[in-house]
Amino acid sequence: MTDSSTLREEGNNHFKAGDVQQALSCYTKALKISDCQSESAVLYRNRAACYLKLEDHTKAEADATKALDVDQGDVKARFRRAQALQKLGRLDQAFTDAQKCAQLEPKNKAFQDLLRQLGAQIQQKVAQLSSTDSRVQQMFKLLLDSSAAVSDRQKAAQNLVVLSREDAGAEQIFRNDGVKLLQNLLDSQQEDLILSALRTLVGLCTGHQSRTMAIVNEVGMDRLCGVMASAASTVSLSACHLLQVMFEALTEGMKKEIRGKDEAILPEPSRELRSMLRHLIDMLPASSVSGAGRDSAINLLVKQVPRKSLKNPDNSLTLWVIDQGLKKILEVAGTVPEVKGGPPLTDNTPMSCSVLLNKLYDDLKSDKERENFNKLCEEYVQYHFGRSDMESKLRAIQTVSVLLQGPSDVGNRTLELSGIMDAVISLCASENISHQQVAVEALIHAAGKAKRASFITANGVALLKELYKKSENDRIRVRALVGLCKLGSAGGTDFSMKQFAEGSTLKLAKQCRKWLCNEALPPASRRWAIEGLAYLTLDADVKEDLVEDKKALQAMFELAKSEDKTVLYAVGSTLVNCTNSYDVEKPDPQMVELAKYAKQHVPEEHPKDAQSFVGKRVVKLLEAGVVSALVCMVKQESPVLTEACRECIARVILALVERQEDRGLVVAQGGGKVSIFFISRVEFQKEKISIHTIHLMYITVQMFMIGKIIISAVKQFIVIDRIQIKHFFVYIICVCILFCLHNICVCSVYIYYVYTHKVYILKILSLYIYIFIFLFFILYINIIYFS
Repeated sequence: MTDSSTLREEGNNHFKAGDVQQALSCYTKALKISDCQSESAVLYRNRAACYLKLEDHTKAEADATKALDVDQGDVKARFRRAQALQKLGRLDQAFTDAQKCAQLEPKNKAFQDLLRQLGAQIQQKVAQLSSTDSRVQQMFKLLLDSSAAVSDRQKAAQNLVVLSREDAGAEQIFRNDGVKLLQNLLDSQQEDLILSALRTLVGLCTGHQSRTMAIVNEVGMDRLCGVMASAASTVSLSACHLLQVMFEALTEGMKKEIRGKDEAILPEPSRELRSMLRHLIDMLPASSVSGAGRDSAINLLVKQVPRKSLKNPDNSLTLWVIDQGLKKILEVAGTVPEVKGGPPLTDNTPMSCSVLLNKLYDDLKSDKERENFNKLCEEYVQYHFGRSDMESKLRAIQTVSVLLQGPSDVGNRTLELSGIMDAVISLCASENISHQQVAVEALIHAAGKAKRASFITANGVALLKELYKKSENDRIRVRALVGLCKLGSAGGTDFSMKQFAEGSTLKLAKQCRKWLCNEALPPASRRWAIEGLAYLTLDADVKEDLVEDKKALQAMFELAKSEDKTVLYAVGSTLVNCTNSYDVEKPDPQMVELAKYAKQHVPEEHPKDAQSFVGKRVVKLLEAGVVSALVCMVKQESPVLTEACRECIARVILALVERQEDRGLVVAQGGGKVSIFFISRVEFQKEKISIHTIHLMYITVQMFMIGKIIISAVKQFIVIDRIQIKHFFVYIICVCILFCLHNICVCSVYIYYVYTHKVYILKILSLYIYIFIFLFFILYINIIYFS
C-alpha cells in the first residue's frame, strides 16, 4: 500500500511538471491516510498551492489556514493564504499575513511585491470609500432635512438607490446607520420615498447574508409585511421583490460553507426564514391586507416553500407550512368576495391559492403525508358545510372549487363528501346571484372527471341551459355557457363521440366568441369565454371557425397581454388545440382491427385534423400575431403561470416553427427567447420541446446567414486575379468550416437532450464531421496551389 510520503513526492513531481489536477489528487489521497500532524500541515500547504493555480481561492485559503493551525511559523502557508485572501477581496487580512511574511523573511522579493500590491489596493479602496462616504452623508443630510424641498428629497432618495447597487455604497449606507433612515422613509406617507427606501434595501440585501439578517431583525417583518399589505400595487410589488431578495440571500447563505472569523459568528439563518414565512402565513386571512398584498404573500410562499428539486429529500419546510398554515390558506381559498366579512381579494387570488395548494401537495413524499393533507382539507370543508348558515356552506363549496383547480385528487375527495354535490346542484337554481355563481363555478370544475361529467350531463345540462337563457346577470350566463362547453367537449378529440346534438358545439363556440369580442363586458366575463373555447376547440370544426374569426383572435391575444394572468392557461390550451400540438398516441393497427372485431369503440380522428388543415390554421394564427402574445405571456413571473401553462406555450411555439418558411417570422417576433427561457427551467418535458424548437429555428437562420456571408464575399472579390482568387477560396472555405463546426456543437446538444437513446441520429453528426474534414482538405490544397 502506498504511504503518504510517497504520494506527497508524486504530487510534488506532478506539480513541477505542470499537472496540477494530478498533484491535487495525490495530496488529497495522502491526507486521507496521513496520521502525522506535521506531515498533514505540509500536505495542506501544498494542496493550497494547487487550489491557487486552479483559482479556487476559497479552498486555498481554507487549506492554508489548516496548515497554519499546526505551525504558525510556516511562511509558505501564510504567503499562500495572503494570496488567496487578496483574490477573495479580504485585503485587510491579506495585508496582515503579507506583513508577517515580510517580517520573517525581509529579503524575499515576492513578499515585498505582494505587500506593495496590497498597500496600493487598500489605499484605492479607502479613497473610494471616502468618496462614497461623502456622497452617502450628503444624501442622508437632505433626507433628514424636513424643510428641504420635496423634489430634492425625492432626488436624494433615488441617488441612494443608485449608491446601494455598488458594493462600496451599500457598505457605507449600512455602516452609517442608514437602515434607521430607511425605516423612517418606510413610515412616511409619500409613495415615492417608500419605493426608494425599498429599492435601497434591495441593494443592501442582494447577495449578502449578514446584512440581510441584520436588516430583517432591525426593520422587522411586521413593518415589511405592513408595507407589502399596502393598497398601492407598485409599493406592494416592490416590498414583495425585497422579501424575495432577502429569502434568496438567506437560503444561498445556508448553502455556503462557513469559513473565516467574520462568517463563523453568524447565527443559523433558518430561524429567520421560518419567522419570515410565519409572518407571510399570518398575512393571508388578515382583513387589513390589500388584495395585491395577499397575492404577493401567496406568490412568495409558492416560490420559497416547495423543494426546487425532488432529488432533495428534505421537505420539512412544506410539512411545517401545512401544519402551521393550511387552514389559513383554505380560509382565503374559501372566501366568496360577494359575501361580507371576508378579506379583500383580487381576480387572481383563487387561482393563486390553487397553485399554492397544488405545489404543497406535489411536494409531499409519502402516502401518510398525502393522507394527512386530505384529512385536513376534508375536516375544514365538513366543518363549514355542517354549519346552519348559508355563508358557511358557500365557503365550503368555494373551497372545494379551488381544490378542484389545484390538487384535483383532494378536490374530488372533498366533492364526494355527503351532501356537497346535491347542494351544488340545488344552489344553481337559487335566486341569489352570489349563490348561483359559486355553485355554477363548482359545477364546471367538478365536470373534469369522466364519470361525474356523465352524471352532470344527465342531471345538470337542463339546469345550465335554463340559467343561460333566463338569467339576467351576465356573470351567471357566461359561467353557465362555459359549463355547457365543458360538458359538450367530454368526448375529447374523438370525432365519433358527441355529447350534444350535431352543430351544438359550433353554436356554443359562436356564443363564446361573441362574449369574447364584447369589450363592454368586464375582463373576468371575457376570460370565462376563453375557458369555454379551450374546451370546445377539441372539435376541429370549432378550430376552423375560430382561426377565421380575426376579431376573436385579436380579443383573445389582447387579454393574454393584459395584467389578468388567470387567462393564461385557457389561452394556452386553446392554442394547443388549434395547432394540434397535444400528444396523440397512434393506435396499433392490429389492436384497432381486434377492437372492431370485438365490437368495441374505436376513436376516430376528425377529417379537419389532417396536417393540411393544421398548417393552414398555423398560418392564420401567425398572421393574427400569436407570437407576440406568447412572448407577453411569459414576460412576468406569476404563480398563475404554472408548469402546465408553460408547457402549453412551449408546444405552441414548436408547432409554429414546423414549416420552414414561418421560422424567420417566429424568430423576429421573439419566439426564440421564449424557447431559451424554457430551456433554463428544470422541467424536462418543456426543455425537450424547446430544444427541438430552437434546433428547427437554427437550421433555417444559419442557412440564411451562410448565404449572406458568401454573397458579401463575392461582392468583395468581384475583380478576378490570381491573388484574389486565392483569398476568395480561402475565405469561403473558412466560413463553411466554421459553419460545420457550429452545426456539430448544436447537433451534439440536440442529440443529448432529445435523442439520447436513438443511435441512428448520430449519422447526422457524422455527416457534419465528414464535410468538415473534406473542406479542410480542400482548404489545404488551395493554400498549397496558390502559394
